[in-house]
Amino acid sequence: MSRAVLDASAMLALFRGERGAEVVADYRGDAAASSVNVAEVVSKLSDEGLNPMEWQYAVGMLELEVVAFDESQALQSGQLRRSTRHRGLSLGDRACLQLAAMRGLPAVTADRAWAGLDVGVEVRVIRE
Repeated sequence: MSRAVLDASAMLALFRGERGAEVVADYRGDAAASSVNVAEVVSKLSDEGLNPMEWQYAVGMLELEVVAFDESQALQSGQLRRSTRHRGLSLGDRACLQLAAMRGLPAVTADRAWAGLDVGVEVRVIRE
């Protein structure tokens, strides 16, 4: 069973060795992520010049439970738009929050805009 849901910014912080990476590393093998967030990560890593073997290794080393984004999640993520628009959250951000809500788990992010959100999910920001 997973202890948290990781968003794309948290995964990228780990891969890039950014501040807060050690927090994300602590969830290795014990976290879930939406397939939407994994797609975001692969997109960014590809943009940065990593080849498929490299980004597959990077994502695989997290030993994540990748959860397919289904119709129910799409509808619920869409509903989060109204309550998160003022913070500029993307569809990927809302997919992470929705999965965390569905699983009753905290959402782990590097995005400080999530701090103080009132969407029924515990948010853990990996850096101040």
